[in-house]
Amino acid sequence: MSNKFLYSDDNKRYHTLYYHNKHTFGHRVYKAVLNGGFTCPNLDGTKGVNGCAFCDGGSGAFTKALPLNQQLELELSRIKKQNPDARAIAYFQVHTNTYAPVDYLQRLFETALQYPDIIGLSIGTRPDCLPGDVLAYLADLNQRTYLTVELGVQTVHDRTARAFGRSYDFSEFVQSYEKLQKLHIRTCLHIINGLYQESFPDMLRTAELLGRLRPQAVKIQLLHVLKDTRYAELYQSGKLIPMTQEDYIFTVVKQLELFPPETVIERVTGDGEKAKLLAPLWSMDKIRTLGGIDKLQSTFDTWQGKEYIHHD
Repeated sequence: MSNKFLYSDDNKRYHTLYYHNKHTFGHRVYKAVLNGGFTCPNLDGTKGVNGCAFCDGGSGAFTKALPLNQQLELELSRIKKQNPDARAIAYFQVHTNTYAPVDYLQRLFETALQYPDIIGLSIGTRPDCLPGDVLAYLADLNQRTYLTVELGVQTVHDRTARAFGRSYDFSEFVQSYEKLQKLHIRTCLHIINGLYQESFPDMLRTAELLGRLRPQAVKIQLLHVLKDTRYAELYQSGKLIPMTQEDYIFTVVKQLELFPPETVIERVTGDGEKAKLLAPLWSMDKIRTLGGIDKLQSTFDTWQGKEYIHHD
């Protein structure tokens, strides 16, 4: 790479969340991870009762079942111990965080915004849970705070999504994404590498098509096979073969080439709850994975956006 990657102050060759926050807010920003008591249409019987095949409860292991005020105070205390001057974004992570009447959403989100150290909201949801009144409220929030809506996409391939039970197709995702963009709402897209029966070209195609949408942010996640899920059954039967660390690193490096440089890469790996994680066990060594991505990008002399082609 003849010139340093534009969105980097160090040796990183992709647009990290750390860089984005530093240049947006001027200081370190953390996520206060919260459970708003939501369910999901894939759990409550509206579209399904067992969730997606990889789901073990919507990341609830990383939160506490407490009133929201108590959760906020605990999370802010945790964050302040790491950095007394830090500010936080209230991250409503568990299940589908727009799947409720607007007055319920208002009670939760407005409560979080009352805390001086909360400088924004990040709301994880599904594209099929954004009706008009919810979009109108999100547009209002977007005028008053730093808002991100996180959409679970996982894959652009409907055959894969049908197999794991996502219960909406890619076209429905695109429609909801475009509505959020028309409202100028920062949107973060989640993808999962290593889904059952997906090939390397399939995973690249997901990155390519999402890159064409020019999202503000992306989270790249490894498939974690967790106990008591349908994917666990496939794994234990020998049908699902988890990615190796080397294959995952290579896949992420090639996917990063397909996203525009301005897209913030909020995550290139993730955490599976240790007590439930069946495979791949190498995923617990995040430092090696992150270092492997940096090393391979340097070895290949590649960077985020190298193969990105702008589509009007």
